[in-house]
Amino acid sequence: PVDLVAHRSGERVVVELEPVGTGPAVTYRTARSAVARLAATHTVDELCDQLALEIRELTGFDRTMIYRFDDEWNGEVVAEARRGDLEPFLGLHYPAGDIPAQARQLYALSWSRLIADVDYQPVHLDPVIDPATERPLDLSHSALRSVSPIHLQYLRNMGVNASMSISLLVDGVLWGLVACHHYSGPRHVGAEMRNAAEFVGQVGSQFVADRVHSDQRVAELVAEHEVAGIVAALGADSRPVHEAIVDDPGLRTLVDAQGVAVGGRGIVRTAGAVPSDADVRRVADALRRPGREIVASDRLSTLDPDLGRLADVAAGAMLVGAGTDDWVVWFRPAQEHVVDWAGDPRGKRETDLVDPAPLTPRSSFDRWREVVHDRSLPWLPWQRAAAERLQDRVSRELVRRTREHTAVAESLQRVLVPDESPHVPGFEVAARYRPSADIQLGGDWFDVFGLPDGRVAIAVGDVSGHGVEATAAMAQLRTALRAYQFEGHAPGDVLDKLDLFVSETIPGLTATVVLAVVTPGSAHVEVANAGHVPLLVLGPEQRCREVSAGRPLLGVGVGTAHTEKLELHDDELLVMFTDGLVERRGEPIDESLGALPAAAPDVTGLLDLGSWVDGLLSTAPPETDDDMTVVAVRRSAVDVHGAPRGAMGADR
Repeated sequence: PVDLVAHRSGERVVVELEPVGTGPAVTYRTARSAVARLAATHTVDELCDQLALEIRELTGFDRTMIYRFDDEWNGEVVAEARRGDLEPFLGLHYPAGDIPAQARQLYALSWSRLIADVDYQPVHLDPVIDPATERPLDLSHSALRSVSPIHLQYLRNMGVNASMSISLLVDGVLWGLVACHHYSGPRHVGAEMRNAAEFVGQVGSQFVADRVHSDQRVAELVAEHEVAGIVAALGADSRPVHEAIVDDPGLRTLVDAQGVAVGGRGIVRTAGAVPSDADVRRVADALRRPGREIVASDRLSTLDPDLGRLADVAAGAMLVGAGTDDWVVWFRPAQEHVVDWAGDPRGKRETDLVDPAPLTPRSSFDRWREVVHDRSLPWLPWQRAAAERLQDRVSRELVRRTREHTAVAESLQRVLVPDESPHVPGFEVAARYRPSADIQLGGDWFDVFGLPDGRVAIAVGDVSGHGVEATAAMAQLRTALRAYQFEGHAPGDVLDKLDLFVSETIPGLTATVVLAVVTPGSAHVEVANAGHVPLLVLGPEQRCREVSAGRPLLGVGVGTAHTEKLELHDDELLVMFTDGLVERRGEPIDESLGALPAAAPDVTGLLDLGSWVDGLLSTAPPETDDDMTVVAVRRSAVDVHGAPRGAMGADR
């Protein structure tokens, strides 16, 4: 009597015949009872212990082990059922080289493998080449396929006479093996018993997957709760996001880290046990991977050998936001632990090299102890998912804040840059602000305000940068300029004080301002300039006077301004503007400024000052990406009391 097993291999049907196995018959009740006992376990460890026991009782092998792979394909014996007189293997580790990549591929394809006798004599296929396909027959799913002589010698070196393995798969990936060894001679397990053991192993695989997913789901739910707490606290904190989030202790406990660093806009903020800022940046650079937002390592020294010196605080790290300027890096110190290997693992850990050395069987399995000093605890999948979830939620918070800040800044800008031209007794004033096409919040501004002595101050300025920060700085400059001018200082002194204010209170900011103070009822004008484009006085037939003398731009802390006095004739315009009006790509700004008077609309017989300003704005290059401001001033046809001013009024 024989057992007959058939399977397809391409277009062929492979039929395998083997003697009927000895031992007690396997019944449905036997398999069902084993599955029931597996189902009664609660943890992965309990399940592995029970699975090792069930397979040993079913197959009769001297030793049955549950062998689990790590991320580098090293294996560890996590459960064992054995004959009482055998030395325990529980807790021993085996290097990845003991089960090469090609062998792991076969384990993932076929649920079970049996070697009934390590001293069997292999039988050659006849013919070796299939005449129908002109290729060797694919025996990946064959139960009687011969195994590598290297593996046979490996087993002999361990004192094993027979072995069997059952694959444990989680989500289609090899998670581990049920490894069975026999030391008291050959051990033939018939097809019926192998099928039963394979069935129990398949059910065990499903239970392992269920336990792993369940544990991961519980951890994910806890992490989700912690992420929600971090984001809720962030929403109630008015400080900048990078500053507020790093002070939240939940940021570290979220992924069980001892230290964290948050980088953004060139600034690093830290909490807990972390390296220096320079080393934090070096770790972040080492972890960055194009196209990957989450990158983690439990052994930074493998990325950069010099990082090994940081092991006391940063043996491992995880980064989120690798593709952006804003990122978070969590740190873990080295977790010193002892690994007991079945033999010296050196040189056998990595087998998937481009040019691997020839495979040879190991001859020594003596316990070899290694103390690991430069490795942190591994970053688990749910921790990576928690980091990714946090990044998504914080990004939403940043968008929300940006929208709120933009709305506030736009309202503030409308106050600073009014839509309507201001009224100045004795003068006509026309002002226009045009934002850039891409950025609505620019750095340009103007201001017109009366002084206690009856004079009127007119300022035009430009703050470096765009967006919310530029608008906030603009508001501070405008307020400070008004305060200094109200104190009664000359325009030049006002700009010197403003330079000191910027240098001391808004470090890193630079700005330009041109300031004119006019006296209603007269032609007298006082002017000062701080790094701004020149102020122009335009008359009929393109007559032009340029007032450019001044001090360097605000925020540099050097130089002094002086006040220049001029007379504004009845037929002239005082024109103040920002550089967006004259900047042209590839053209020196001095040339553009020189060409502006000829390009400007003629002021001869001018009736509508606002239309004239609109015409001046139309001379700006259409491709400009900068905002621009223009303020034009001329003496009014009526005096400060609304009565016609002499002959000029009669002419009009």
